[in-house]
Amino acid sequence: MNPRFIMVGGFLGAGKTTTVGRLARHYTSQGKKVGIVTNDQTTDLVDTHSLRSQGFDVGEVAGACFCCNFNELTATVERLAAEALPDVILAEPVGSCTDLVATVLRPLTQIYQRPFDIAPYGVILKPSHGAKILKREAKGGFSPKAEYIFRKQLEEADFIILNRIDELSGDEVSELTQLLEDQFPDRPIIRISARTGEGFEALSEFIERQGQFGRRVMELDYDVYAEGEAELGWLNSQVLVEAPEPFDLDALLLDIIARLHRRFISAGAEAAHLKTIGLCDGCYAVANLVSNSTQPELSLPSKTRTKDANVVVNARVATDPADLEVFVREEVAAACKAIGATHEVATLQSFRPGRPVPTHRITEAVG
Repeated sequence: MNPRFIMVGGFLGAGKTTTVGRLARHYTSQGKKVGIVTNDQTTDLVDTHSLRSQGFDVGEVAGACFCCNFNELTATVERLAAEALPDVILAEPVGSCTDLVATVLRPLTQIYQRPFDIAPYGVILKPSHGAKILKREAKGGFSPKAEYIFRKQLEEADFIILNRIDELSGDEVSELTQLLEDQFPDRPIIRISARTGEGFEALSEFIERQGQFGRRVMELDYDVYAEGEAELGWLNSQVLVEAPEPFDLDALLLDIIARLHRRFISAGAEAAHLKTIGLCDGCYAVANLVSNSTQPELSLPSKTRTKDANVVVNARVATDPADLEVFVREEVAAACKAIGATHEVATLQSFRPGRPVPTHRITEAVG
């Protein structure tokens, strides 16, 4: 049997990592060997730390998106297969990337020598920004160029995953479903909560469908795409926190997120996604923020008190990277000071993504 390759796309903060983690547990419970490939523009990715902390075999493609670093993607898959070929490979691309059918799925089937069983390509809709963008509100939170990427992600999907339904009313779910049906016809829509598991059975059944997938030919203006990505400031940082007395790890992460949330609102900087993970003695916690209009949440509590922790912060925000670095440094320092802790910024990278230059781009399917 060829490995099943499942790629889960979606905009920053859509819930890809939570969905991938639930899928990984689903396949592992069936006795299948699962490999996961995460992706980011640089190192110190919260998603990688989070999934590894859950016990999964995770390879990371860092430094560029899958499409621009295709050879590293295949090399990472080979490393996951070094001991035994996974039955299932779950791939989570960068949340600001699109054109993944032409630059990832088709090259995997038409260029890469290892045969894969390609699953339907699902793209997760992020309700907080998605509702504003689909309703074409004047202030959707991002510029038209960033919204262009959001729409293109949905356009190339084999099916759309409406996530976070546990946070929406029935009327809101119905409205979003209707907007998707009107603007992206012929796309099956699966409604789920990756966090609670609601609707997950329908998702797993759809992913198991057999057939020819990743066949949507999509016109894409790479100038608009590049400019849309470059409007977001990116930051990855790793901070070592120590205190003379035990502190609540969950509370620290939430405080960091809450302080940054207030700072972004004050600066008029829209958050695409902000997440942090705290690691200590085999325990971990994750907190995140998916937009300025929503509240910070503790997505994975640790219920742990500790005197030291490794805290990783990932921020994707519509602001200048230099300003984003100041925000993160100052608010992390304030949160640590509030609990009587000292901190050391071990690593920090802040930047704008460069222009995407795919290794391969195949716009026509074979067969």
